[in-house]
Amino acid sequence: MTGRIITCDHRAFDLPPLTQWQVTYTGSVPCDSYSVTFPYRADMAEILHLAAGFLAMDGETILLRAIVDEYTVDLSGSGLTATITGRGYAARLLDNETRPVTYQAATLAEIVRCHVTPYGISAAEIADVSADSVFTAAAGTSQWKVLEDFCRTYGGFAPRFRQDGKLLAVPEQNSGRRLVIGGDSPVLSCSVREDHYGVLTEVLVIDKTRNASYSVRNQDMADRGGQCRRVVYTPGQSTWAAMRYTGEYQIARSREEEWSAEICLPGAFQAFPGDVVRLELSRLGLAGEYRVAEAENRASADGETMTLTLKERM
Repeated sequence: MTGRIITCDHRAFDLPPLTQWQVTYTGSVPCDSYSVTFPYRADMAEILHLAAGFLAMDGETILLRAIVDEYTVDLSGSGLTATITGRGYAARLLDNETRPVTYQAATLAEIVRCHVTPYGISAAEIADVSADSVFTAAAGTSQWKVLEDFCRTYGGFAPRFRQDGKLLAVPEQNSGRRLVIGGDSPVLSCSVREDHYGVLTEVLVIDKTRNASYSVRNQDMADRGGQCRRVVYTPGQSTWAAMRYTGEYQIARSREEEWSAEICLPGAFQAFPGDVVRLELSRLGLAGEYRVAEAENRASADGETMTLTLKERM
């Protein structure tokens, strides 16, 4: 992997060979992130001072397009080095707040035009989604939160970013890529975690205007002894279908962190968020297909490794 800096005055500067690096993909929030270390020379001072963008490259292929958050220059026993760290393009939306605005029958394309495009982000795909109610962006809300809330409320999906920094405001699709990890795979480490804390067993949705309520249950967790209820109030004149979706949405969100597995393998960039991993690890009782939620890639003097965070496919 190589690194390239883009300065605020649009100059490109290829970094020296990297001595160590880390690239982590989430596609969403928390943001994609990176850290690269390389030998430093005094003539790099101005370039680093003006650094605004970063490209992680494999030849001419973009592995990550991101912003520069910080750089440090260090003198130690191993010599003079510099380290640059930053986040993916979701950071541009997280770091900027919206003014208060209310939309009547807004479309996702309108939300992207008003809350995404002004920050130098282009969309690769935008779903044909429209609001069937008034949508309000509260003062002080991040532009990312406005976009995410609209996508989740009216489309039932979360927006995300491609490696080249373009927005995907569409439901996640199966990439078709499969990574099989079995008993003969060179697994360096594996950790499985199941956390029931915060997983909802019931959501009671209340429409105070119509004096109506609807209960949605997570029967699977209830059968396993869980007991965690939330009460959600919806805008007036909510339909029964909308109220049911609100409850199902809240339960689905609470389940996202219930189960996960972290697997470390030699090599890097073998899988990305949204890809599917087939596990056949009988010693751990793991068999089935899981979704890659996060992929952390590292390189140092000891070689390259990749740590995948897997979650159940919803």
